[in-house]
Amino acid sequence: MMLPYFAGLRLAGVACTFVCLCLSVTANAQESERPLRWWKGNLHTHSLWSDGDDFPEMIASWYAERDYNFLALSDHNVLSRGQRWMSFEKIVARSDEGILPRYQAKFGKAWVETRGTPGQANYEVRLKPLDEFRCLVEQAGKFIMIEGEEVSDKAQGKPVHMNVSNLSQLIEPVGGATVQEVMQNNLRLMLEHEKASGRQVLPHLNHPNFGYAVVAADIAKTIEERFFEVYNGHPGVNQLGDKDHQSIESMWDVVNAMRIAWLDAQPIMGIATDDSHEYHGKPGSRPGRGWVMVRARYLTPEHLILAMKAGDFYASSGVELDDVQFDARSRKLSLKIAAEGSATYETKFIVVSKVAGTDSGSQQATGSDKKSQAEQPPLPVAKVAMTVAGLTPEYTMKADDLYVRAIVTSSLPHVDPSLDDQKQQAWTQPVGYSQP
Repeated sequence: MMLPYFAGLRLAGVACTFVCLCLSVTANAQESERPLRWWKGNLHTHSLWSDGDDFPEMIASWYAERDYNFLALSDHNVLSRGQRWMSFEKIVARSDEGILPRYQAKFGKAWVETRGTPGQANYEVRLKPLDEFRCLVEQAGKFIMIEGEEVSDKAQGKPVHMNVSNLSQLIEPVGGATVQEVMQNNLRLMLEHEKASGRQVLPHLNHPNFGYAVVAADIAKTIEERFFEVYNGHPGVNQLGDKDHQSIESMWDVVNAMRIAWLDAQPIMGIATDDSHEYHGKPGSRPGRGWVMVRARYLTPEHLILAMKAGDFYASSGVELDDVQFDARSRKLSLKIAAEGSATYETKFIVVSKVAGTDSGSQQATGSDKKSQAEQPPLPVAKVAMTVAGLTPEYTMKADDLYVRAIVTSSLPHVDPSLDDQKQQAWTQPVGYSQP
């Protein structure tokens, strides 16, 4: 109906109308752009494919039904692919007699594959691969699965474990003479795989204090590693350290002080995970203890990983944040905490200052490399710059601050603690390390 009108216009008028129409379409496209939002997920999970005690689709359902948005299965040195049968006797030994009836009740007897004779040694259950069961749990815009692996290696008798999320092929651990060399060798394979596959891949270092295997210097000097677990829900990973070893959180600041002051490298960012193995109420590493909240427009592995690489996420063991903002011009970090009932909140802003000094972590930061320590200037000190109560804490960096991060602690206890007297918390990422 508009054609006769356009036909009578001069060329310039048609061009003007076309431009106006284009601007209108562009404005509509901008208005319909999906808003940024927070997505909740766990990147460290085990199943019967390695040393977990439940079927992978049962585990995925647990997370999906509790308002998680993404989950990475990360079994040790294996991907959930291909044909895999497991002895029912071994499954029960790892879990309990009710595991198969629960599995059948959840997904139906037609879904659960068995072979052999019940009650006999040849009775087995097929473990379903990710590509086969993901259609049962995934829902667009609500919940997705991400393929992952825990590359489990060792050096000098110590465990060195690194997760890699959204990979397309198995990465075999390659070893090394030292802990740092193992980290670097395996990380190199992960980054080469990312480049060759043309996909976004997220490597992260797992539980540094597990077996007290990884010291701060190992992490700091592996500068390509940008993520590590600041909180892991497994009760056996020595989260708080001991009289001879740093806590993981204090290690975080030592690593970043070394990177910024000594190595001219980007700080490492902190992830919270479950490292879940037990799903039937047994003591151990259970689901729901730690997760990441990632701010992105779309629920895809690529968008989530790109947001994490940009630092647009926080780690949590219970506290939720409505907003985290850092203004590079004013160097102000501002938070908005999501209130839960009558809970109260305390936020500590942690900074590392340019003022020279030493701290209790300096020796552990460099490990046995005492010559390297002597050649370096004193390590900058991490300190609590400000403690703020309430739901809208903020902190403006001082001239000597190298970076700032925040830890929010709720008055509420953790719903399933892995530590004594554990409270719900949230950890934001270090910001301000680049001068505005």
